Amino acid sequence: MSSISGETLSAGARVAGRGKGSPGRGVPPGKGPSARHRRPFGEMVLHAPQTLRALVRAEEAWLVALAAVVGAVTGVVVSIMNGIAQFAHEILFQLPPGQRLSGAVEISPLSAIAVPCLGGLVLGAFGLAVARYWPRRAVDPIEANALYGGVMSLVDSVIVAIQTVISNGVGASVGLEAGYTQMGSALASKVGRSFRMRRNELRLFVGCGAAAAIASAFNAPLTGSFYAFELIIGTYSLVQLAPVVMSAIAATSVVNALQGNESGLSLLVPSRVETVDYIPLLILGMICALFGIAIMRGVTVTEEIFRKIRVPAWVRPGIGGLVVGILGLVSPAAMSSGHAALAVSIDAPYPLRHIALLILLKATASAISIGSGFRGGLFFASLFLGSLVGKLFAGGLAMVTTAHAIPSVVCAMVAMSGLAVAIVGGPLTMTFLCLEMTGSLPMAAAVLATAVVSSLTVRRTFGYSFATWRFHLRGEGIRSAVDIGWMRNLTAGRMMRRDVRTVRMDTPLTAFRRDFPLGAVQRAVALDNADRYAGIIFTAEAHAETEGAERVADLLHYQDALLLPQMTIKQAIEMFENAESDALAVVDGPDTKRVIGLLTEQFALRRYSEELDRRRRELSGE
Repeated sequence: MSSISGETLSAGARVAGRGKGSPGRGVPPGKGPSARHRRPFGEMVLHAPQTLRALVRAEEAWLVALAAVVGAVTGVVVSIMNGIAQFAHEILFQLPPGQRLSGAVEISPLSAIAVPCLGGLVLGAFGLAVARYWPRRAVDPIEANALYGGVMSLVDSVIVAIQTVISNGVGASVGLEAGYTQMGSALASKVGRSFRMRRNELRLFVGCGAAAAIASAFNAPLTGSFYAFELIIGTYSLVQLAPVVMSAIAATSVVNALQGNESGLSLLVPSRVETVDYIPLLILGMICALFGIAIMRGVTVTEEIFRKIRVPAWVRPGIGGLVVGILGLVSPAAMSSGHAALAVSIDAPYPLRHIALLILLKATASAISIGSGFRGGLFFASLFLGSLVGKLFAGGLAMVTTAHAIPSVVCAMVAMSGLAVAIVGGPLTMTFLCLEMTGSLPMAAAVLATAVVSSLTVRRTFGYSFATWRFHLRGEGIRSAVDIGWMRNLTAGRMMRRDVRTVRMDTPLTAFRRDFPLGAVQRAVALDNADRYAGIIFTAEAHAETEGAERVADLLHYQDALLLPQMTIKQAIEMFENAESDALAVVDGPDTKRVIGLLTEQFALRRYSEELDRRRRELSGE
């Protein structure tokens, strides 16, 4: 997702800076000239009564209870979004009640072509209106927890959810999971801020919302919980376990009550997986990793093609919808997220040519849908494609060896999880999804081994999941949801000393020695005639007998090495290492070079160490 769950929410402008939220929390600013007038509404928080706030902040049991409430509300939201998308499919594609689009045998050619195309134009027009009247980029849960301490805008998330439902409802090959997690996490963030939660608690609560969303989407509480731990929170601890699990269970219970108990896939899986089968299954995991990388690259290439054809951005979804509709005429399995198609194909005796055709159709439809501007993601598409890759692998393996054939369903389940791990991430998440779908521990063990190989292959050859790959393309250095926002808030401007001793660079050394005696100060900052930074002079060196040196300018160091106030502590430490200096001047800008402070490497490293220790204590519950 862009998102999240390996899902993309679309690339936009970079977000930086801090807002007027609670102390210590970064808030992504608005965009456009009138953003300052809209931000109070978009970030408005109605605070809970003080007594409730005190109970939640002081007692873990109340925090768990509040997480369960958030999970229940998220379950309702997921049911509503799913119901709207299914209703749109039934009306727009003339399906019988309960029939899912991707599982249809055939659909009307007119509907297949017209609905995605016109729906794409509607989505584009809606996006144009949003850009005109609400020019902000939505922050997804991974980005919110990594950079902004869990702060998310509910209004932005509602817009994303609407765009996701429209995209899925008109047949684009995207999943609703991106919208589910966006809404669940934003609701949790809103509730957490109303209770004035601390930064680490708010990040945990965003994870609770995401866990509830995925758990209710798949009727799988363990899957949702570990999705939150691996992808949204970024870490696991016993302190986090109870709120996340209770939120997931509450969401699943609500969805089951509203929609009925939809159990996992009805599959006949073997009672055990032979040890000798692990070798080809691990090879299958590597194949899934490479295929997942190809899909992620394919989405990027598709976006680049749409940019090069110079079509207005709001028209691109219409063109993409037209292509997806044509692919849907070949097989409806290429459309929508693929829930019904997975249920049908994973156990169906399709010939290898048909399976290869389905892989080509679904992969192309997914890349074109996202690349053209439809909103959604690749969570369920990766599961469907993975099952097809596994069946194709099993068929090919049976053709080259007759000694021992691995059951097709085993390869399908293993590859389903392997490809999802490559694109979405989360080996344990996909392992528990297999376990909750099949109820088979031997199957889950095989999936875990393959998921680890797939994850390792992607990290070594590519380095990103789909969500973090989208961040990389946008210029953000985010590899996971681990909190690095504090590092961006700890800037050179906040750490520097302002009492800086300065001297003119044309000052004679005799005058400098008189004004700066040994022991008074270690160094001074030299300025030119326009009061701009010129370099640093060391007092001890100035008092030493230096041949040929008459003025301060003759002994200056680090003329080109300086810090800007907005530089993060990481960037500052890199500057110290590159310059091989223990102190650098901080200037107001690269052009004006007005000295505003001085920062030492020793102090920067100490503050960095203190913040790291603080985060460690937060994660361990100390």
